[in-house]
Amino acid sequence: MTKKRIDEISYHIIGCCISVHKELGAGLLESVYHKCLEEEFRHEGLKHCSEHIVPVNYREIQINTDLRADFLVEDSIVLELKAVTKILPIHEAQVLTYMKLLKKPKGIIVNFNCINIFKQGQKTFVNEYFRRLQDD
Repeated sequence: MTKKRIDEISYHIIGCCISVHKELGAGLLESVYHKCLEEEFRHEGLKHCSEHIVPVNYREIQINTDLRADFLVEDSIVLELKAVTKILPIHEAQVLTYMKLLKKPKGIIVNFNCINIFKQGQKTFVNEYFRRLQDD
């Protein structure tokens, strides 16, 4: 996996989110966008895992914390969906935690409660795993 490939997948994910948002608009529950995005990913051929369990290992023991990422896409990008007035620091902490525990290089928060996902409804994060990847 390279930085370029991760960025290509990110672009594809955002395109799928925009398609769902164009069809449904703002103002629905997160669960509605989640189900529709699953269908969009299938339609677009993006490999994804919905409600991906995020394991926590402590002293070589797996601790059950019931953490679940909304999506793990192409086994490389954590995607968290929101339908909120504003993305808060707790939402950012959530995606950063999932990225670290899953050892994934990129995370995206998409807020469907906005006018334009591309301009104001998304926030992307990278970490040390991304920085270690080759450029292309």
